[in-house]
Amino acid sequence: MTAALLTLADSRLPAGGHTHSGGVEQAIATGVVSDPGSLATFLRRRLATAGAVAAGLAAAACAGGEPAVLDDEADARTPSPALRTASRQQGRGLVRVARQAWPSDVWDALPDRPHHPVALGVAAAAAGLAPRDAAHAAAYLSISGPATAAQRLLAMDPLVVAAMTARLSPDVDAVAEAAVATGLPAATDPLLDLLAEVHAARRDRFFAS
Repeated sequence: MTAALLTLADSRLPAGGHTHSGGVEQAIATGVVSDPGSLATFLRRRLATAGAVAAGLAAAACAGGEPAVLDDEADARTPSPALRTASRQQGRGLVRVARQAWPSDVWDALPDRPHHPVALGVAAAAAGLAPRDAAHAAAYLSISGPATAAQRLLAMDPLVVAAMTARLSPDVDAVAEAAVATGLPAATDPLLDLLAEVHAARRDRFFAS
């Protein structure tokens, strides 16, 4: 594992990811997530759907896929307007920091305000990483952000949440490997879409998504 991959998968990267909960804030508000057990279930569900799609898009972008086409593919796989907005916000933030970290001509092909997985894949390519690395980063980020948000919102024990995330490592690996082997999945989760739309209408939220 290279330092570049660790950097891309680090939630402390100043790309704006810390302002998004990946749906877990609304999941907590509706009672879907309330404790470590229900959080683990939520994370597995998110990894198998949104995480799988993100991993596939990131791997394809890193492998040299046309970013504009992949951005359209991301749109087609994101029915919720709120989730589209959140993805593009994070994509824009990632491009801003990654352009400075890894200058490259590959950035020129990106559309304005790209979806986050597409930007992540291009960033991985600019950093000299492989599609499998991009898929792993995308899959991991699909659970690490929500896990951290839930820890803060529910005042969970950080050690419990960290151990939970670590136990999901085999699942993250499996999702990443499948993304590289099978291409772009079309997994969807209506629950995540509904949570995102309700959350976007709230005025008392702590996270952007």
